Amino acid sequence: MHWRSWANPTQDPIANIIKLPNISASVPQMKAVIKELQDKGYELPDYPEDPTNEQEVDIKARYDRVKGSAVNPVLREGNSDRRAPASVKSYAQKNPHSMGAWSTESKSHVASMHSGDFFGSEQSTTLSDATTATITHIDTDGNATVLKEGIALQSGEVIDASCMNKNILRNFLAEQIDDAKNQGVLMSLHLKATMMKVSDPIIFGHAVTVYYEDVFSKYADKFVELGVDPNNGVGDVYAKIQNLPDAEREAIEVDIQACLPIVQKWQWWIPIEDYQSSCAKRCHYRCINAGSIAYIRADVGARW
Repeated sequence: MHWRSWANPTQDPIANIIKLPNISASVPQMKAVIKELQDKGYELPDYPEDPTNEQEVDIKARYDRVKGSAVNPVLREGNSDRRAPASVKSYAQKNPHSMGAWSTESKSHVASMHSGDFFGSEQSTTLSDATTATITHIDTDGNATVLKEGIALQSGEVIDASCMNKNILRNFLAEQIDDAKNQGVLMSLHLKATMMKVSDPIIFGHAVTVYYEDVFSKYADKFVELGVDPNNGVGDVYAKIQNLPDAEREAIEVDIQACLPIVQKWQWWIPIEDYQSSCAKRCHYRCINAGSIAYIRADVGARW
């Protein structure tokens, strides 16, 4: 099918458009959306994470070609270049939009690490001559492990490296969770997983285990046995405990719920959407108090 023909249904108010996850979607998300379609009667093959034959290689390639990065530009009736044209940018600069008065009573703020993060540890240099580089990991005992070698670098090329301190990160996350709770504000965790495909899922995993620290500490051995991966969100816990005896599974679910906030000042909670995927269990709630509305994403550690 020609890509442009996909744009036509977007103009039909009764059209139902099913779109696969973005290019950055995790494997559990991909498998979950395929299973959902299979359960509804679509004869789709499973997504072969590690193809073992030519047929599976072809299947994987077909799925990869229709991920979000390929489909989104068509459905948006444009391309993925979101830079504003010079004329639009110039007009906006000459006619700035009023942002309104900012209340000094607002508790909204941005928190970031002051040390131990990628910014604080960054080292950069410009090479004067062509050379080759080796990436080596040195642990706390001084043992060196070569991760990659023979990296060809050109004269004038910039080489840059940085690292994140796990303990400082976890302490920072714990402090911000407590601070948000004490101030009575919503905590929102923002990660650029589209660009940082390796590091951000790991950072997200630490956020999950810090927020649900009591659960991951209490059931540490059981989670190892079940193969729970916090990088996939708390939904991975829900998925992996489904086959446990009812009493054991329910005990874990109760402890998970105990980590979530109880907000007495709100008049009531109305669940508007509750669904589970193999990547993350997202519970969205609408909190109503004198007309104000807030949304909570439990899988990113939202807490009041």
